[in-house]
Amino acid sequence: MKIAFAAPSLPAAGSVAVFALDEKVLGPAAQSIDKLTGGALLRAIAASRFKGKRGDILEVLAPGGLALDRVVVIGIGKPDALDDLGAQALGGGLVARLAGSGEKSLTVIVDEIEGVPLAPADLAAHIGFGALLRSYRFDKYHTGKKAEDKPTLAKVVVGTPREAAAKKAFGTLEKIADGVFLTRDLVSEPANVIYPESLAKQAKALEKLGVEVEILGEAQMRKLGMGALLGVGQGSARESQLVVMQWKGGKAKEAPVAFVGKGVTFDTGGISIKPAAGMEEMKWDMGGAGTVIGLIKALAGRKAKVNALGVVGLVENMPSGTAQRPGDVVTSMSGQTIEVINTDAEGRLVLSDALWYTQDRFKPKFMIDLATLTGAIIIALGSEHAGLFSNDDDLAGRIAAAGKATGEAVWRLPLGEAYDKLINCDIADMQNTGQDRGAGSITAAQFLQRFVNDVPWAHLDIAGTAWNKKDRPTVPRGGSGWGVRLLDRLVADHYEGK
Repeated sequence: MKIAFAAPSLPAAGSVAVFALDEKVLGPAAQSIDKLTGGALLRAIAASRFKGKRGDILEVLAPGGLALDRVVVIGIGKPDALDDLGAQALGGGLVARLAGSGEKSLTVIVDEIEGVPLAPADLAAHIGFGALLRSYRFDKYHTGKKAEDKPTLAKVVVGTPREAAAKKAFGTLEKIADGVFLTRDLVSEPANVIYPESLAKQAKALEKLGVEVEILGEAQMRKLGMGALLGVGQGSARESQLVVMQWKGGKAKEAPVAFVGKGVTFDTGGISIKPAAGMEEMKWDMGGAGTVIGLIKALAGRKAKVNALGVVGLVENMPSGTAQRPGDVVTSMSGQTIEVINTDAEGRLVLSDALWYTQDRFKPKFMIDLATLTGAIIIALGSEHAGLFSNDDDLAGRIAAAGKATGEAVWRLPLGEAYDKLINCDIADMQNTGQDRGAGSITAAQFLQRFVNDVPWAHLDIAGTAWNKKDRPTVPRGGSGWGVRLLDRLVADHYEGK
């Protein structure tokens, strides 16, 4: 969808959206239209259940006195509570309402209303950003859709007297959206299209933006001693990969900020095979890697003044005659040995070698890993929060603040010695699951912590947030792109240009 900015004026055709503060108080643009139409807007409001609450929408079709298809009145609620997330939700709500209406273009006239904490240009930019995020669709494999089932809305024009400043602010947001959309695409693709080699190729394409990309194959990883990662992929005909992406936008020789992603492009569970029902969803078990790749695209796209590192371990977990077995003992790159109790607890094995490699080679300021790691986190937090675990309170606090600011919420869970003992093992240094079903997400995080040394580190378990099962204001159903906006905000607020 095309998002444009222009001076505020009524379009010659199409639809226009205007603000209402409540059912009786219209914004300036809405007041003007109400007068032009002989009070049509207030009459329509009086005859409806429209209350002007945030996100309330009322359509007035082809009002007399205007050469327009419709006027859309959208409630903004209390002006002093309208922040950037609220503005994005307004834009997203309008697109969701009109996408399949038959309308091709929408002009949103942004009033400068007293009490709104956002600068007028930022308000306009975030409305455009929300509209863009909500416009995403993944329908490339639909070949027989009827015309009436396809979206028609192709352009949103945001009308604002701060046109130049809004366009500039949106330019940065648009690059973030590019990263979100890449992550959504990667997570949505089926596993016969996205597998370790093809996902590595997608990361390689970031070289066009100035990202340095290395791809390590199995022979190179074997020389490095990555027995944990390689063990997961040994049952697949697809070769495992480790991809290293470096965006060097900061000072020369400055330590990078590092993001590490789990990239299990399909997870059958291996020999500990999953039930058939719902297994098709395991195409998105590479969601952590997808977020890291999308984040690097966003940072490179907006020319972030930071040295950022993305490392993703890419494997396919398949059962076969060569697959890893329960009871196998593998040796990680760190030299620590692991008894594989359950081959479906594979993501932590992939991350163990990827984390060790990252801290050993690059000496980063911090490491944040992202993984669709445990079903237990969904039981605990549902799809409203990702699980956050960390060995550093400052880093954890910054992640939580960035999550709140972007609407990608996290909830911190504990780590501790008592939990760590639950992965101790009789025949190896550790086992890859806890000793019982309790605290499953925590014992997974404790496992990962053994591979970070003293580097400030955080683990984000995104099993409940990487895939959206219901529409949200700026996130349609499907791959959510969760984490790109959060981590971009973290970098921008605390590490860029420092």
